Amino acid sequence: MTIETIISICLGIGLAASVGFRVFLPLFALSLASYFDVWQLNESWQWIGSTTALITLGVATLVEVFAYFIPYIDNLLDSIAVPLAALAGTAIMMSTVADLSPVVTWALAIIAGGGTAAAIAGTSSTTRLASTATTGGLGNPIVSTLETGTATVMSLISIFLPVVAIILVVIILLIIFKLYKKFKPTKPQNL
Repeated sequence: MTIETIISICLGIGLAASVGFRVFLPLFALSLASYFDVWQLNESWQWIGSTTALITLGVATLVEVFAYFIPYIDNLLDSIAVPLAALAGTAIMMSTVADLSPVVTWALAIIAGGGTAAAIAGTSSTTRLASTATTGGLGNPIVSTLETGTATVMSLISIFLPVVAIILVVIILLIIFKLYKKFKPTKPQNL
């Protein structure tokens, strides 16, 4: 495996993690990176760097970001975000991974890309639901701001420092795992 392949995998996983917070923002960032020749995408995915894709993903990003600031609409969006994040995370990995066989590329895309995005999106949805339940939706804009900021920072780091992005993804997944263990219902002990 070449260094270019490893870096492309780091890019894909970093952007897939970003998709877990906002579906369209990392796709828009990847579109910008491709449009300005910061990253070369796989041949069948070069359309992401087209002007049409750039405009479409830019508009979708704005709509998504602003929609998450509307209480209860954000919860509705969360209900479709997990499957969409899994699909978008898979697509991002497919578009960025270089020099691997199709079987390995698809396996990485589904497991690392889709899995990472779905895990983060699921946790994000749960966080917003808890915010809605405890604050009546008043705390949701704070959650939305944190998620959008994290998606933006992770997208930028993924594009410009992909190896650092993979380290941040591991940290995010460890935090999610610790939160899951902390809030997981315990089984009563049989006496």
